[in-house]
Amino acid sequence: MQSVNPYSGEVIRNYQEYSSAEVKGIIRQVDAAFQGWKQCRFEERSVLMINLQARLLEQKEELAGIMVSEMGKVKREALGEIEKCALVCAFYAGNAEDFLRNEPIQTEASESYISYQPIGTVLAVMPWNFPFWQVFRFLAPALMVGNTGVLKHASNVSGCALAIERLVREAGFPENVFRTLLIGSTEVKAVIENPLIKAVTLTGSTPAGREVASVAGSALKKSVLELGGSDPYLILEDADINTTARLCVTSRLLNAGQSCIGAKRFIVADKIYETYKKEFLRLMGEAGFGDPLDPKTTIGPLARTDLRDDLHRQVVKSRKMGARVLMGGYIPKGKAAFYPPTVLENVAPGMPAYHEELFGPVAVLYRFKTEEEAIRIANDTVFGLGAGIFTSDGEKGKILAEKGLEAGCVFVNDFVKSDPRLPFGGVKESGYGRELSMNGIREFVNVKTVVVK
Repeated sequence: MQSVNPYSGEVIRNYQEYSSAEVKGIIRQVDAAFQGWKQCRFEERSVLMINLQARLLEQKEELAGIMVSEMGKVKREALGEIEKCALVCAFYAGNAEDFLRNEPIQTEASESYISYQPIGTVLAVMPWNFPFWQVFRFLAPALMVGNTGVLKHASNVSGCALAIERLVREAGFPENVFRTLLIGSTEVKAVIENPLIKAVTLTGSTPAGREVASVAGSALKKSVLELGGSDPYLILEDADINTTARLCVTSRLLNAGQSCIGAKRFIVADKIYETYKKEFLRLMGEAGFGDPLDPKTTIGPLARTDLRDDLHRQVVKSRKMGARVLMGGYIPKGKAAFYPPTVLENVAPGMPAYHEELFGPVAVLYRFKTEEEAIRIANDTVFGLGAGIFTSDGEKGKILAEKGLEAGCVFVNDFVKSDPRLPFGGVKESGYGRELSMNGIREFVNVKTVVVK
């Protein structure tokens, strides 16, 4: 296993993959830790979670540096990611007890209620694009509910994975409550099938989700999947063009476009299409890629050169099939895995840019004459993670958000973002289950009915 700096091309470190015996031993240790951890009171867990929040903030420069070197995230975004991890720790430290409080139910019995109890060790299979946040939005609720966790992180961010394990230990959590497994993707099946693993959560690609769901289903274990997205943004003719274009470009270029909930398809009213396109291209063109440690850099490199090459293949094939490249669409010279801000139009069914997720700084522009046509284009995808609507008519935006768009979350007059207070997840091939909020902490619990005559 190897971490390579996507900006310099230099090998950061080689890691020895854990053997099957080592993995089984760690899982046994984590299961043993669960037996004591589940007995801890919420107050005890909350103190430790606040300790973890403090460790994150104290070490955010170092932790952000690991992210920058391993997957190319620009420094300011990496710092923001660590701060968001601290936020989710504080959120669940303060709210977990209320979210999991017994719920009385009126029946003929003298007492009946629902009790939310931990289930054991949960496996988290996590991606490289937000290497701390994706883990912490699982870790914080899982530990606060009384579960334990094991992490199989993406192989190119092993440094981040080990740093998270260290932070949990330094915060004072009992030994082995949370552990990292340095293993390849081929070993995940055996971990899921281990009888001491009670559930699995995965954030990643749709093919990876299908495989994990299949194994988990066969083993009769619950799974939560947050998969790919091709988020549509509807720009209605009464939208504020300048503000809308700025927010849309921000969403498309965040994390160098490597975000499942990044805006990817911009569906623009015919009357304002040319005006919007001009402003959108201007703002996309202002974004500069360079050293992710440089404060002036807007876009860092993609996480790996193979990912950059796959993205370019999608653009080239779409262009050959009739798409028009308005800007970008080339591979810059040099070792770094850069891809320039790229904008396509005239994209039609059958092209990769129409059907596939574009995981990088590539945007697709569409135009529509009626709202019905806009909804049809937006929903004509296998994905259903996030979506956006821009309009000066807030009531219309709410109706289209609730009744029109097929997505797990829809934002009106803003770009989609995750928030610890709100449930997060998708529909269709973007997965199932929810993370964050009260909904997220209740995903991996035993919803236990208790009746007293």
